[in-house]
Amino acid sequence: MAELTKNQSLVFDALSKAHGPLSAYSLLDQLRDHGFRAPLQVYRALDKLQEAGLVHRLESLNAFVACAHKHGEHETHCHGLVAFAICDKCGQVDEFSDPEIEARLNGWANRSGFRAEKTTVEIRGHCAACA
Repeated sequence: MAELTKNQSLVFDALSKAHGPLSAYSLLDQLRDHGFRAPLQVYRALDKLQEAGLVHRLESLNAFVACAHKHGEHETHCHGLVAFAICDKCGQVDEFSDPEIEARLNGWANRSGFRAEKTTVEIRGHCAACA
C-alpha cells in the first residue's frame, strides 16, 4: 500500500486509539485542531482507508472502526468475511472472522449466481460483560 496522506494518517490514528466506533462528524470534531474544517476531508480519508482495508464502516451505526486484523505497516489488510459483534449497552465492537460462515455465504452466492463484492455481518446484542 502507498504511504498514507497526512489526513489519512490522522483519521486512522484517531480510529485506532478510539475505544469504540466513531462517526465522521465525531472524527471531524476530534481533528479540528489538526486542520480539518469540513466533513468532506474526513470522508475522503475514510474512503481511501476503507479501500486499503484499514478501516471498516459499521452500517447499522453509520460509524467507523480501525481494522482489527493487524498486518505489516504498509500491507493491505486482506480478509474475506468481515463480521462484528456490537454491544448495544456499552458500545464495544469486536471484529472476528469465521471460515464456516464465510464458506456458507460463498456457497449460497455461487449457487444463486450472485457475485459478492463485499460481505459484512453485524451481530447486535450484549457483550459478556453487559449480558
